[in-house]
Amino acid sequence: MLIFQLGALIILYQSKWGPRSLCIVALTLLSLYNIFLTAKLMYGQECLKSVQVRQTKVVQAVRPPPPPPICRIEQQVTADEFQGNIELELGRWDNRMLYKLYDRIFVGDKYAQLSEEHLVCLATQSSLERLFSLVQVTRNWSGPISAALFAAGDDEFNLLLSYIAYIRRCFPDIRERVTFHLTLPKSRLPKGIDIDTDVISGWNCMNAENILRALVAKRTVATQKWRTKNPYPQNHLRNLARKNCQSQYVFLTDVDIIPSEGLAEALNYFLKKVRCKKLCAYVIPTYEIDNRVRFPPNKTELVRLAKKGLARPFHQKVFIYNQFATNFSRWQVTTGEDKEAHVSHPVTNFEFLYEPFYVAPDSVPPHDERFIGYGYTRNTQVYEMFVAGYEFLVLSPVFTCHWGLQDKRGRPVWREYQNNLHRKYFETFKKEVFAKYNKDPLRMMEQRKAQSL
Repeated sequence: MLIFQLGALIILYQSKWGPRSLCIVALTLLSLYNIFLTAKLMYGQECLKSVQVRQTKVVQAVRPPPPPPICRIEQQVTADEFQGNIELELGRWDNRMLYKLYDRIFVGDKYAQLSEEHLVCLATQSSLERLFSLVQVTRNWSGPISAALFAAGDDEFNLLLSYIAYIRRCFPDIRERVTFHLTLPKSRLPKGIDIDTDVISGWNCMNAENILRALVAKRTVATQKWRTKNPYPQNHLRNLARKNCQSQYVFLTDVDIIPSEGLAEALNYFLKKVRCKKLCAYVIPTYEIDNRVRFPPNKTELVRLAKKGLARPFHQKVFIYNQFATNFSRWQVTTGEDKEAHVSHPVTNFEFLYEPFYVAPDSVPPHDERFIGYGYTRNTQVYEMFVAGYEFLVLSPVFTCHWGLQDKRGRPVWREYQNNLHRKYFETFKKEVFAKYNKDPLRMMEQRKAQSL
């Protein structure tokens, strides 16, 4: 526009034409200017539009699919949903009549079907405090899950049932895949089911973790004191979860041990073609990961995190012997080329106190229920497997993870007290194992004799 204005002024200044001629010149210049603006608007807008279209296509090509809509509890929750298969008077007792056990209080809608389709059932255990972890477990594990839960007293029992009903409503994977079982202490058996269904109907599915915190805070002071003083019967829960699996193999974990993505399918493929020449247990390497990182989608990413100090072998700082025999250094060497599940290496340096998470038939020895609480609960069972002749084989590239890098500072004092108490029980346990198998591969009995001399 500025060019046309300057041109007009120059013509007017130099021209000797009269007013009429000047008007004709001005009209001509204005016409040319209008033609220029029209062309700019037409073709300039088309160019802009074409660029926008191309950019839109590029963005759409790389944009991830939208997340599935978060469901809400839109229907009124009824009291019948909490009954399940629970008849408080008809549970079965453990061997010492310390706990009452209830099988299949809530059965997953597709639990039986999934048990036929998958060779491995994931068996796990939890109390109310950690139950939210089951949400992430079911995201990564597509097979059947057998979950044994613990509650002490009327308040904790009803809070637990409320949360089970809530996550079954909000998370279809839990409703379809998970079958729940229950363990209750003899000294605090609940009197009945007492749940406010109107409150649960108003819970938002987006706040599952916060709702759990609120429920845990509602436990009575008496229940909190009882839970602090009385040990947690994890071996009872492990046996309960294992024995309710229907698949050929069991993968026994704690509820906050998260499987790698696609682990159920990888194990299906592996176990269909593997031929074990003797008794085999397949170890799934377990890592702790920093809370600031995302869950590693594959082994390559997990190894990268480990090299940066954002992941490390489970319990490495708390108690190194817990997983040391897995030989993580050897496992981390190969990445990228190992896409299908396979045996990375055998455990060749088995030592007492080793307690890996493994896949095996449920014919393995049960967990000794005399060990109630923490300490000598899993490693005694693994030790008996070793004495019985089981070979431990480490799988790759599959793995499991536990959120948070742990250290001894976060360990409560009462856990060390329970450890010391169980050391005494172990003296009897190892004698019984020796008498049962007439084997002492780690020379545990010889060490005992040397100490008595």
